[in-house]
Amino acid sequence: MITAVRRCPDRARRSVFSPRWERPALAGLLVLTGLAYLWDLGASGWANAFYSAAAQAGSVDWTAFFYGSSDAANSITVDKPPASIWIMALSVRLFGLSSWSILLPQAAIGVASVWALYATVRRRFSAGTALWAGGLFAVTPVAALMFRFNNPDALLVLLLIGAAYFTVRGLEDGRLRWVLAAGTVVGLAFLTKQLQAFLVLPALAAAYLCAAPPRPIVRLGHTFAALGAVVVAAGWWVAIVELVPSSARPYIGGSQYDSFLELTLGYNGLGRLTGDEVGSVGPASMGEAPAGLPSPAETADGMERWGTTGLGRLFDAENGGQIAWLLPAALLAFVVAMVVLRRAPRTSVRRGTVILFGGWLAVTGLAFSFMAGIFHAYYTVALAPAIAALVAIGGSMVWERRARLRWRILAASAVAGTGLWSAVLLSSVDAWPMALPWFVLVLSLVGAAGLVLPGRHGRVRGRLRAATVTVGLIGVLAGPLAYTGTTIGTPHSGAIVTAGPPSAGRMGAGLRLVEHGNAIPPGASGNVAAASRGLVGRDRIPPGPGHHGRPFRAESGFSMGALLGGQPVSQKVAGLLAKNAETYRWMAAAVGSNHAAGYQLATGHPVMPVGGFNGSDPSPTLAEFRALVAHEEIHWFIGGGFLGQANGGSRASSEIAAWVAERFPAKEVDGVTLYDLTA
Repeated sequence: MITAVRRCPDRARRSVFSPRWERPALAGLLVLTGLAYLWDLGASGWANAFYSAAAQAGSVDWTAFFYGSSDAANSITVDKPPASIWIMALSVRLFGLSSWSILLPQAAIGVASVWALYATVRRRFSAGTALWAGGLFAVTPVAALMFRFNNPDALLVLLLIGAAYFTVRGLEDGRLRWVLAAGTVVGLAFLTKQLQAFLVLPALAAAYLCAAPPRPIVRLGHTFAALGAVVVAAGWWVAIVELVPSSARPYIGGSQYDSFLELTLGYNGLGRLTGDEVGSVGPASMGEAPAGLPSPAETADGMERWGTTGLGRLFDAENGGQIAWLLPAALLAFVVAMVVLRRAPRTSVRRGTVILFGGWLAVTGLAFSFMAGIFHAYYTVALAPAIAALVAIGGSMVWERRARLRWRILAASAVAGTGLWSAVLLSSVDAWPMALPWFVLVLSLVGAAGLVLPGRHGRVRGRLRAATVTVGLIGVLAGPLAYTGTTIGTPHSGAIVTAGPPSAGRMGAGLRLVEHGNAIPPGASGNVAAASRGLVGRDRIPPGPGHHGRPFRAESGFSMGALLGGQPVSQKVAGLLAKNAETYRWMAAAVGSNHAAGYQLATGHPVMPVGGFNGSDPSPTLAEFRALVAHEEIHWFIGGGFLGQANGGSRASSEIAAWVAERFPAKEVDGVTLYDLTA
């Protein structure tokens, strides 16, 4: 039984039907997606300990919850708005602190994102098209990574898809409520990851201005009203943070002047585009680099700090395996869809939807390609919904016209080209058997040949073409499925993660620090690694930045992602730190949020992250820290940490570490240097 559920206002007046198999197929897609995203989820531990510690803090203190503080004593916030932390903190309050309670919301957000993309495409396209869009999105490697990880990108993607859905609803009837809803959702996305949320605004506005039913002046007014909704939805929290005196709230992490607006426009805003990010640090940071590390303009390989910018960035070894499998096909699909719909009326919702997803892909893709500041491969998850939707929409349009030879040739070219590109991506890593790229290429070519065959001349020929088309689809999807399967089966932790197997082109395998010929263990900066060998606090390497001790040089092999991960804490160290911790405001202080996070998560007690994420924020200053110590509000100081003051950041963390080392005796426990600040 087939029932009509709604009608399309396009000139074709094509009814959109709900076939009997649609709901079971959708349920199957969502169930399989949920199983994949939940598979062995706890193996990643705390995942990004930076955000896990903030979730733990928010689960025990409502002030920390509201501001997104790194610790329950509210010394400093994370360097992002707190929307994604709110969800994790509520989960921890409900289920208790564990890896599952932190990562479960991300998997649920992933399933919801697949459903939301399906629902958006389904508004004006067939059930098969919408299901293909959801399925392609679900198996995108970087999506499988981020929906099993606790970075804010998962929630950001869901909210952006929600904004697209409401915009499509607005294209259908031109009612103001839908564009206001879209603007509100974008505002909430800003509270998730700041200005990155605004990259979809040009696409949403272009789609509505081009295809919405109202008169031009009304459409323009609705667009400005939607921008007002963005400001209101995002601005209420920003206004509170800016108006509350700094003495009554935590320091704004990532800023140099305790200002969320500075963070928005600088470190997390225009600085990402220009590369001028005050306080950024690490082997790929801008500005002054510690002695022995590469200069701001180059890495050990002579490349630019965050990869080579330009149109080829999304296709390189760092990013190609994350998102680019179907990117060429998506660009072709956009052109195909616009050609097919070129004679549609202005108010065509189908064409408006294509404009929306095409603009989303173009603006976000160009921003990622040319941003000179901090860029990580997992950012590309924001492209996944647009790519999946365009491939499904364009592919369905070509398939509907397969009776004509030119469309069959176009489909065959797309399948063969995608298979060839997949083979290139697969051959760029050593994790696969050498035969796999050839296997993918052969299957794709067989499928392409089958697509050229006419389908209306004999049952045998029709079945042959159906079989070869199936083979071609297997060839096209084998590459991303292999990457996604590897991603699901691999634990991920640290601040910088990538999908799929290790690749020589990734930052995760880019540099390692070598101290006088001795490789520093992956997962630690110079001082952290030295502390693990009992060097910090002794004569050989004094506490403080790496360039105050022995020089470190850059070699291949070091994992930047591991550098920013929380350190494992032994039971002996955790027990010593936690003893009488309730009598102090902070159980301990440690340089860098990730260094502090491991100890906070291991004990459940607040640990002050001196200097914030990079150790380069002036929180606290040396004078403030000395006052806190004098009032016995901090019990321990944990040696090591990543003390980076690159690109104009504060040197307060290194001053504090040096002052502690000079004034208080060091105590070695399981390779960790501890200073009792009450001694």
